Amino acid sequence: MKVKVFELGVSSNGRGDIIDITKDIENFVRESGVSNGIVNVFGPGSTCGITTMEYEPGLKKDLNILFEKIAPSETYYYHHETWGDDNGGSHVLSSLIKPFYVLPVVGGRLVRGTWQQVVFIEFDTRPRQRRLVVQVLGE
Repeated sequence: MKVKVFELGVSSNGRGDIIDITKDIENFVRESGVSNGIVNVFGPGSTCGITTMEYEPGLKKDLNILFEKIAPSETYYYHHETWGDDNGGSHVLSSLIKPFYVLPVVGGRLVRGTWQQVVFIEFDTRPRQRRLVVQVLGE
């Protein structure tokens, strides 16, 4: 079994920034030489998320409205007592969305639906420079 590891740098604008990383992941799969297997995309940290969605402006707004309902920015979080910071809601959202996503690789290509893109979501309250780890495993 082959295991190829890649890194992807992502610059975010802070909470609510949703970045399409599909092309990068497809390029890593192609570059890996793996014909059949999986790709795992992981964002080290506890205030980000990786998922799939139809990447279009309306859905980006809809998701951010939902995120604000689930973990309102202005709500008090006990997490703030631990570190004296302001990103308790960011941690809640990352716990729900998860900082990783696994997709199949078949015939040397990333398997996804026609309108399904892989996205990085920033939940932290400030702009961040992130380093995503992408592992392509298979034969």
